Amino acid sequence: MVKKQGRGKETLFRLGSLSVLLILLGSCSNETVADNVLEVEPIWEWELSDPLAEGINPAVIDSIHKDISDGKYGLLNHMFLVRNGKIVVDNHYEQDYEAIPMENDTTNHQYNYDHPDWHPYYNNTELHSLQSVTKSITTVLVGIAVDEGYLAIDDTTIMNQFSDFNIDKTDQQKMSITVEDLLSMRSGIEWDEEDYEELDNDCVLMELSDDWIQFVLDKPMDTIPGSTFKYNGGATVLLGKILREVTGKRMDEWAEEKLFAPLGITEYYWKETPMGEIDTEGGLYLKPKDFAKIGLLMLNKGKWENEQIVSKNWVEKSIEPTSVLNEDISVGYVWWILEQDNDTVEVYAALGYGGQYLMIAPRYNMFVVFNCWNTNTQNAREKYAWFILQDLIIPGSNLDVTPN
Repeated sequence: MVKKQGRGKETLFRLGSLSVLLILLGSCSNETVADNVLEVEPIWEWELSDPLAEGINPAVIDSIHKDISDGKYGLLNHMFLVRNGKIVVDNHYEQDYEAIPMENDTTNHQYNYDHPDWHPYYNNTELHSLQSVTKSITTVLVGIAVDEGYLAIDDTTIMNQFSDFNIDKTDQQKMSITVEDLLSMRSGIEWDEEDYEELDNDCVLMELSDDWIQFVLDKPMDTIPGSTFKYNGGATVLLGKILREVTGKRMDEWAEEKLFAPLGITEYYWKETPMGEIDTEGGLYLKPKDFAKIGLLMLNKGKWENEQIVSKNWVEKSIEPTSVLNEDISVGYVWWILEQDNDTVEVYAALGYGGQYLMIAPRYNMFVVFNCWNTNTQNAREKYAWFILQDLIIPGSNLDVTPN
């Protein structure tokens, strides 16, 4: 994997015959974003419970805890399990990142994934890199803009928002790209992220460029928009710019007002690109408990206490498959559907490089968050924590079903 200034990397999941790339897409900016601390008065606290009280087999949790402690899941930093809106497990696992050899690139730089000042935690704080989970959160923020009338997902004129950039307006296919095409990664833009060892990888080239947006806009089309899924971090970068144009607010400002403040998220860190746009493809850091708030919001179909933050319709549409990748996995608006019974989504997730997992099981009113940092781990697939919910917790417990 390329490590040019700690460049973006991939986690490769082999599901059936298809390799599904779930990618961290960082940026190569030399700019830094100041620490963000919101002046928000916390008015909500997590309710605590225990596994048995919530119908979860304590022996299963104890076994998982032992396996994590014994290193079965590699460098796993935090596990956070919630059922019925209550914390059932909140376990932190200390890892000595100072002692882990920084092989390849020892530059103290915010995009060096081997430097402990920047990854997995930001500057010795509790803020943990979310990597490509940033994309999923970005789609929630886009959904709020849609709910408020700033955007229409089927608007075929949205590419006119890039009037300040060089764009071939005679390219009818490119000019017909919609917000939904970008959300579902079916933009039709020619894009290759298959091999990060290759210097012509489009993500590598974009992140090494001075102007990410222009880089994406310069790419030719290779399929009809809305027809074919192709993982494309550049599409999420375009979404961030579109949102800024229609709302007048940069993505971090929009997030503070519309998502972070209502959820009581008071601290975060978010990288920016060389041109001063927010890195919507992989640059967000949150504390584990705040990361979990995104899970609770999605589980409650966009509602937080008595306030509808994002519409129920948007949450449901986000996890409605737009592309079926194989018999095991499909994808909506960068929310990955991992288990489905006919039209009912049983388990869906936001997934990011290194092991950033938010796994949501609506049927059981439950979700789990994992923050890991298995970036240089040998036999990394064998250490994926994302199997824990489906393979251990759910089948190992006698869980009652939550009505839709």
